[in-house]
Amino acid sequence: MKEHVVVISGAGPTGLMLAGELALAGVDVAIVERRPNQDLAGMRAGGLSARTLEVLDQRGIVDRFLAEGQIAQVTGFAVTRLDISDFPTRHNYGLALRQKHIERILAGWVEELAVPIYRGRDVTGFAEDDIGVTIELSGGASVRAGYLVGCDGGRSLIRKIAGIEFPGWDATTSHILAEAEMEEEPPLGIHRTALGMHAFGREEYEIRDGKVVFASEGPINVMVTEKTVGGTGEPTLSDLKEALIAACGTDYGIHSLKWISRFTDMSRQAAAYRKGRVFLAGDAAHVHSPVGGQGLNTGVQDAVNLGWKLAQVVKGMSPEALLDTYHAERHPVAARVLRATMAQVALQRTDDRTEALREMITELLGMEEPRKRIAAEMSGLAIHYDLGKGHPLLGRRMPDLELTTPDGPLRLFTLLHNARPALVNFGAPGSVDITPWSDRVTLVDARYDGPWELPALGIVSAPAAVLIRPDGYVAWVGDGTQDGLQDAMNSWFGPAG
Repeated sequence: MKEHVVVISGAGPTGLMLAGELALAGVDVAIVERRPNQDLAGMRAGGLSARTLEVLDQRGIVDRFLAEGQIAQVTGFAVTRLDISDFPTRHNYGLALRQKHIERILAGWVEELAVPIYRGRDVTGFAEDDIGVTIELSGGASVRAGYLVGCDGGRSLIRKIAGIEFPGWDATTSHILAEAEMEEEPPLGIHRTALGMHAFGREEYEIRDGKVVFASEGPINVMVTEKTVGGTGEPTLSDLKEALIAACGTDYGIHSLKWISRFTDMSRQAAAYRKGRVFLAGDAAHVHSPVGGQGLNTGVQDAVNLGWKLAQVVKGMSPEALLDTYHAERHPVAARVLRATMAQVALQRTDDRTEALREMITELLGMEEPRKRIAAEMSGLAIHYDLGKGHPLLGRRMPDLELTTPDGPLRLFTLLHNARPALVNFGAPGSVDITPWSDRVTLVDARYDGPWELPALGIVSAPAAVLIRPDGYVAWVGDGTQDGLQDAMNSWFGPAG
């Protein structure tokens, strides 16, 4: 029986990101994936948010995505675009890039890190004991792991077998997505009618002056609202024709389906992200409407929160209790995502009262303060882990500053490329001592003379030192003394060796 320290079920964006994080930390990790290769049929997520781009930049791989995607102001709330070009981040934009490309690029990175992927296999069951998990695979094989992570989607088998509840709200809307040929050219773009939203597009597109311009030939991508909610199983071509006729008065002579699927606004969240040696991340932990493009981004950031914590525990550096901070930090983030997506679905309704509400929300979002606050939330830049009272940086993302160091200029995110924590000392060289942790935490004496500015919060006072976790969040802020530093080191990076 093959053995690994961590086994991940699912090689979607969340599973791939987690595998990369663990491999960077030197952990023996493997992925089990039902698809025979990384190919992905159908329309899934369509881009990366500003914070996810920062996370990829922290690992030194963002350029791979920027080279293939299209930069645009894609942050929005319901039908209102929110410009973040004035936000204090190197990535003050979103990146339009289809999920199949995001997965392919992540899979290439994971391959470079030599992570084995058992393809064409399903996890069919598992049993946990005191020292690990035995995982049954389709075809009769089994693997052994210290920990199992379910990144296996909204219908997660891992979640079901672990007996983790998935409370939430049933669907109120249902849409069919498909790619097919059409005899007549439909009106490309997004349309709202009394029945709901529908849209037509093509696989190939360009973003010009902030507008999507689709290719003039090729199969048509369709999204159309269904009249009734509660359809189960795969929708058919006749279901699609019926929905198109109801919405548009014609089915445009649709034929030759390439693929078809259904999505709803069902919103649910796992009651626990961890149970013993089993974790959930991505859609296995939270599902919601795709409006606002939150799902993939939230999942990738789940992975980056969990990866370094799991690595420290399996390497014996940190006690098991560190793993509980994964649920404590990420569950509230996804709860806010569910709230935001449910609000946006409500605003997309087509009755006159909702129209009046939408007009008022649009007016509000035209004002500076509400725009900044909601845009920071929708772009992931406002995430704030509750690490107690203190400087505004505490528990928030560390900005990617241009530092001056004794060895020359240094971009802060480069300190995080190897997924190790870092302490940046802006005071007198040698004024911060972390000798007992020097093998775990990179210490840099640096100078930074520019403003300290955080998205939506604005200018904050300059810290004397900052302790940065591998996920890029600030774990301690110094005021010129070492007060609280030892406690922060112990809590996040384990007792001194």
